Amino acid sequence: MEMEQEKMTMNKELSPDAAAYCCSACHGDETWSYNHPIRGRAKSRSLSASPALGSTKEFRRTRSLHGPCPVTTFGPKACVLQNPQTIMHIQDPASQRLTWNKSPKSVLVIKKMRDASLLQPFKELCTHLMEENNMIVYVEKKVLEDPAIASDESFGAVKKKFCTFREDYDDISNQIDFIICLGGDGTLLYASSLFQGSVPPVMAFHLGSLGFLTPFSFENFQSQVTQVIEGNAAVVLRSRLKVRVVKELRGKKTAVHNGLGENGSRAAGLDMDVGKQAMQYQVLNEVVIDRGPSSYLSNVDVYLDGHLITTVQGDGVIVSTPTGSTAYAAAAGASMIHPNVPAIMITPICPHSLSFRPIVVPAGVELKIMLSPEARNTAWVSFDGRKRQEIRHGDSISITTSCYPLPSICVRDPVSDWFESLAQCLHWNVRKKQAHFEEEEEEVEEG
Repeated sequence: MEMEQEKMTMNKELSPDAAAYCCSACHGDETWSYNHPIRGRAKSRSLSASPALGSTKEFRRTRSLHGPCPVTTFGPKACVLQNPQTIMHIQDPASQRLTWNKSPKSVLVIKKMRDASLLQPFKELCTHLMEENNMIVYVEKKVLEDPAIASDESFGAVKKKFCTFREDYDDISNQIDFIICLGGDGTLLYASSLFQGSVPPVMAFHLGSLGFLTPFSFENFQSQVTQVIEGNAAVVLRSRLKVRVVKELRGKKTAVHNGLGENGSRAAGLDMDVGKQAMQYQVLNEVVIDRGPSSYLSNVDVYLDGHLITTVQGDGVIVSTPTGSTAYAAAAGASMIHPNVPAIMITPICPHSLSFRPIVVPAGVELKIMLSPEARNTAWVSFDGRKRQEIRHGDSISITTSCYPLPSICVRDPVSDWFESLAQCLHWNVRKKQAHFEEEEEEVEEG
């Protein structure tokens, strides 16, 4: 009843011309409708500019200055608190705060697999969420199949209350209010892959080997979880890449089960008439195109908004988000970019040219990568290290910034957390300090 009343009130306030408009960056596949609000809430279309709702049906954002305008609601109940104090339409990263439309009731707990040291923290967290916060806890089915959990009788009462799911088979995107990750950076990447649309806020605890993207310590998790549930937390919007892979079927039928294509990916479209298969992915770190097991150099053409900009000859190329700039791209010699910068980075892997340096392009552009006609071998592509597959002549990979960022909850704020991670995890600019002169030596020199 509450939802229907909200819809009726919203329809009265908005004019017929303002019923719906589309995101031009998404090529028409993501429609924003005020008559049918996604997640039961009207969306704020942009952090940088708003359409004149009485005067236009379609909002075309700039493709060069601000990049695509992200969805600002995350999961059924979370959104970014609107900040009226902006400078040049660019929001101060330190002012991004999480808020809830309604109190969160469901949480997805993602635990690093095959790590016995995480069993006790996992049990403590789930018990606290259920008994102290009265939350509905979702976990992956294979997590509960761990012998140490299955044989723990003291954990049996809590275990019976879990809601379980299976990756690539069960869609839980509309059932999760926020996410808690236990492990390293891989758990956050895995959480991103589970949500092909809007992503609920993610709270990541550092219990892995690196932890660049997992800022929280588990020692006082009770108070930290309580603060997040109460809506008292900063958040950084980590942009993702929307990747569309189009392949020729080449006389072989590809099985599609429950809307999933080969390698378990969600099939965005399958057009048998033209012999093409299209698959779409949401990528948090990077798309890597490499030469695979071949001994020949990779030879791929890179197009930007339809114009050929270069041909990559080397081991491959990395197309990364600012979040991914500190991962594989940094290892390949690229700069490190703060997550709040709207950009896409193109980094060659061992290029056969001394002048081929990494470049940064605006977040709004569309990249297209194809095998060069004269390429001696095929190429291979992977998405955050997953779904690895072969790319042949005639196939294409289209990449642009997604309208669905990943909201990562901060310990303090986006700027402080990022530089803390650079210092603690990557040891950025760490060296022994130069010794200063003693006062007596300075006086002698002056004399």
